[in-house]
Amino acid sequence: MTTYTAINLSKRPTGGAITADLFSVVSKEIPSLADGDVLVKQHHMSLDPAMFGWMSPDTNSYIAPVALGDVMRSSGIGEVVASQHPDFTVGERVMGMMGWQEYYLSNGQGLNKVSAPLSDEAVLSVFALPGLTATQGLFNIGKPQTGETIIVTGAAGSVGSIVGQLAKAEGLHVIGVVGSAEKADWIVNELGFDAAINYKSDDLDKQLALHAPNGIDLYFENTGGPIQNFIFERMNAHGRIVVCGLIADYDKQVPTPGPSWLNIIKRRLTIQGFTMPDHFHEVPALLEKLTPYVLAGKIKHRTHVLNGLTAAIEGLNLFYTGENKGKLIVKL
Repeated sequence: MTTYTAINLSKRPTGGAITADLFSVVSKEIPSLADGDVLVKQHHMSLDPAMFGWMSPDTNSYIAPVALGDVMRSSGIGEVVASQHPDFTVGERVMGMMGWQEYYLSNGQGLNKVSAPLSDEAVLSVFALPGLTATQGLFNIGKPQTGETIIVTGAAGSVGSIVGQLAKAEGLHVIGVVGSAEKADWIVNELGFDAAINYKSDDLDKQLALHAPNGIDLYFENTGGPIQNFIFERMNAHGRIVVCGLIADYDKQVPTPGPSWLNIIKRRLTIQGFTMPDHFHEVPALLEKLTPYVLAGKIKHRTHVLNGLTAAIEGLNLFYTGENKGKLIVKL
């Protein structure tokens, strides 16, 4: 085999579902290696909500958008199949931002060796972007304290599920917001959350009053949506809000207006948005923080695996419909 398949971004989304016409499926020649090059055969590829921002034309963001005609951006894990680099050996397993393609040519920068005796799916679900994001957002921004109440939106997702489990391990009262009865059952009975709220319910305020009778100290936001206003109303004085994602607005050309700033003043709230590219230099410390929880069996995960490179296109829409169950991964 001398060619491989890649998927380039060819058009920018303008709202609504992700469609195949936004991308071009192309065939490329497997490159020859120069000194210092590494060729990786990608085995598993991560799908993440951040991709919606990467496809947008917005240049005033935390990372430059994917250029039209370039391979769509994504992280993945694979095997070194050829190397002219002194630090990488054929057969080693590596992880990095490889994009939507079967093979990835690198100079070694951004590639991290994977030595943990875990499956590719487990690595991408826990030790890659989801676990790093959860650890950074909860501990370094949220600063949880034992006995506090935390609410996590997108609680059955790859980031939210880890945030909730870490918070529970730290002695917090943990409420998760999900989109189905099945997900509510999973986070409570499998992951150990104290309560779950289906955001599609009609009595959101009553459920919040039931599950957070003493108010909410920490709010980890992954989704946005109407429940956001009810949560703001129940924030305690000096509460902290960690804004990680707003999936409810990613398919809208005009974002939904947020809650009033009056409560920010009255409750003296601290609100901080964050993205992981600002913290990639902290990855070793974040892994050091996360690993003991994993080794102690306090972090469970599940994966939703799609088969074949082109499955990534329609797979992105699962974030909108909420039909994904666990970390979305594409098996190549």
